[in-house]
Amino acid sequence: MTFKPEFMRALPFLLLLLMLDPSGLPRLHAQTQSESTQGMISKDVDLVVLPVTVTDRKGQIVSGLVEENFQVFDNGHPQKLSDFSHDDVPLTVGLVVDDSGSMWPNRSEVATASTDFLRSSNPEDQVFVVNFNEVASLGLPQDLPFTSNVAQLESAVLRGPTKGMTALYDAVQLGLEHLQSGTRDKKALVIISDGGDNASHHDFRQILSSALHDNVLIYTIGIISSSASDVNPKLLRKLAGDTGGKSYFPTSAADVPGICQEIARDLREQYTLTYVPVSGLQGGAYHAVHVVVQAHRHGKLLARTRAGYYAPVDAGVPKS
Repeated sequence: MTFKPEFMRALPFLLLLLMLDPSGLPRLHAQTQSESTQGMISKDVDLVVLPVTVTDRKGQIVSGLVEENFQVFDNGHPQKLSDFSHDDVPLTVGLVVDDSGSMWPNRSEVATASTDFLRSSNPEDQVFVVNFNEVASLGLPQDLPFTSNVAQLESAVLRGPTKGMTALYDAVQLGLEHLQSGTRDKKALVIISDGGDNASHHDFRQILSSALHDNVLIYTIGIISSSASDVNPKLLRKLAGDTGGKSYFPTSAADVPGICQEIARDLREQYTLTYVPVSGLQGGAYHAVHVVVQAHRHGKLLARTRAGYYAPVDAGVPKS
């Protein structure tokens, strides 16, 4: 499958859309199962904070719901919510760009499309780029960790060479580490790659563990060519699903704008549910989570969130 220049021009628009006032997330300690968003335990109180994305039967995101529409079960026990919100705040986001020659034949168009992205951005968002082939590096200058400037972002997207082997896992790890220097509570990575890796020092398990520990949402856009031999779409799906993001595999340029809109809305339309588990928390114990949403005017609704979380190892220990 060969992608036209129009497809590559559309991809950076995703980053612009991601900067549109997404909802906030505190930091967390959590473990997940697939098809999830984010769950966490407060360091100071045994609060579980669970962001939830709600969709209808057609997969469209549903906003405008109220607390009474939600019911949360923790290890099978119904929970009383202590807080409910549906607010939008800025985020820290990194675009992880596969710079192999086969992935980026039209990189100038990619940079040009960044202009449209930034016109719709939240000026308080913190944005950065990770370029990679066999080596991963930050696209922005060393003294500029983040930017919302059009020219600087375009330059960062174009920075990496278009040849060499593929160190995807190293690039994701670099992105995860750089996210922690951001000051926004909600953090996300958008990875554009075919999922192949043949040069990393890190492995898949390491980067997934880091992403879960640091409460990072990961979205993946898999550009899979029929002529490529070293690709792994399954890993892209798992990395996105286990961290609470979503994976996409567009087949044409026409698919990309819809993908961009969906990811942006997914980030900024999340509901945040907070509760103290009625059964209490025991250090390291796993808690299965299930969220039910009912709003008759919308018909059947699906709540997409983490399947569960692990309590911190010091949970249940009296604080001195």
